[in-house]
Amino acid sequence: MLVVRPITEADYPALMQIAHDSGIGFTSLPTNEKLLRSRIAHSEQSFATVTDKPGNEGYLMVMEDTDTGQVVGTSGLESAVGLENAFYHYHLGKVVHSSQELKLHNTIETLTLCNDHTGSAELCTLFLKEQARGGNNGRVLSRFRFLFLAEFKQRFGHTVIAEMRGVSDENGASPFWQWLEEHFFSMDFPTADYLSGIGNKVFIAELMPRYPIYVNLLSQAAQEVIGLVHPKTKPALRLLQREGFVHRGYVDIFDGGPTVECELEQIKAVKESKRLTVRIAPVEEGQAFVACNTDLANFRATEVLIEVEQEQAVITAEHANALNVKAGDVIRVLAL
Repeated sequence: MLVVRPITEADYPALMQIAHDSGIGFTSLPTNEKLLRSRIAHSEQSFATVTDKPGNEGYLMVMEDTDTGQVVGTSGLESAVGLENAFYHYHLGKVVHSSQELKLHNTIETLTLCNDHTGSAELCTLFLKEQARGGNNGRVLSRFRFLFLAEFKQRFGHTVIAEMRGVSDENGASPFWQWLEEHFFSMDFPTADYLSGIGNKVFIAELMPRYPIYVNLLSQAAQEVIGLVHPKTKPALRLLQREGFVHRGYVDIFDGGPTVECELEQIKAVKESKRLTVRIAPVEEGQAFVACNTDLANFRATEVLIEVEQEQAVITAEHANALNVKAGDVIRVLAL
């Protein structure tokens, strides 16, 4: 059975392997031992923190095959980004140049560096190994986060964002970054992406152009990938769009990938999730749900076959054990 749980220090080797497997452009997991161990420790501290408001907490979880003990994926949430380190985006806007006398009117797209999403919650670090990408596993690893948001919403910013990986080739070359590198930076995309991932973002403020960039001055290749996602990220984007996430013109400063957003209370899965009381019994005919317990420190989530009877969730003893619950406890569920 595949169960989602909070990451622990013992999961470091598995997390490093995922960092290797995820490749260039997966900024939140650079292959850096110090940073990955720090991220694990920060997550453990966040789960232990008692709070009723969004702060600097970050919750990193892994999907474990309980039959083999192997970690097959990871997924995370940030409580509120940018509170300690600046959180940058480009925002796509427009300027109009017109002349009444010459009867000319030109609308030009611009990219402006901003910190508009400071304080927003973030969905991040979603990666599932190839061998586990069957059935509902990918949906569970993504959608359990909406249950987490619904159950512990006081810990998160009112707006939830997700940065989508932008276009880059198999060697990590980004058409968007290549133009910036040529005119403003002297480092390749993998280096810039790595530095940002390990928290070294001072160079962004120091070297990034301080004035709006006219999009039509970029190379044609760079213009064509603004707001587009990496082919491997398209399924994740479609899933978020079905939940109500939209792109409002914010793009990544390195690869031009879109950042999508939705108000926490308006996320479809958050609104549709519900709390039910556990009853343990054999399940003959049930519906597939992603379910989680309501215990932050001992959080568990998994796919469960449930028979819903009024306000009760009838689940098997095996699934109750996987969720760390007993009869009479409350679980939060969302139909798959």
